[in-house]
Amino acid sequence: MSIDASTRLNDVDIEAIGGLVQAIQDDPSKARTTWAAHVTWKGAFASESRVRDFEATPSDEPKSLGGGDAAANPVEQLLGAFGNCLAVGYAANASVAGIRLDDLRIDLKGGVDLHVFLGLAEGHAGFDSIDATVTIVSDAPREKLEELHAKVLASSPVGHTLRGAVPVNVTLA
Repeated sequence: MSIDASTRLNDVDIEAIGGLVQAIQDDPSKARTTWAAHVTWKGAFASESRVRDFEATPSDEPKSLGGGDAAANPVEQLLGAFGNCLAVGYAANASVAGIRLDDLRIDLKGGVDLHVFLGLAEGHAGFDSIDATVTIVSDAPREKLEELHAKVLASSPVGHTLRGAVPVNVTLA
């Protein structure tokens, strides 16, 4: 399927994507971006993060972990961030490839052993693994959906961050 650069497919502004690609090709320094968040503790296990000019996103732990269960906890938010990143990748890459998406769902889960978090052991405190199941409803042939899937996995910033060793520096002010 050939699409005009001004076409909107999957409600994605393909012209805007093309403009970003062209701007980066013209000036590679425009590809370097910096993202930031500010987190404020609200008491007990509750906190909130602020990003750009958006309303704060609350965080809390479930009652089974001593929290008030008022919001998703950080590991749930991480799964959500990964799923949201994948969704952006599917929408953008499908639109550029001319693939109409009728429905896209991503279900994620991961296991965490709480021994290290609770100070009962030393070792890895994070997810043992993360499993995601992507369901796409589209009239595109399976082969095209598999190509789309491979492209999204190869280019997901959050996916790459989770899979790779990324330097993390935390300083006490």
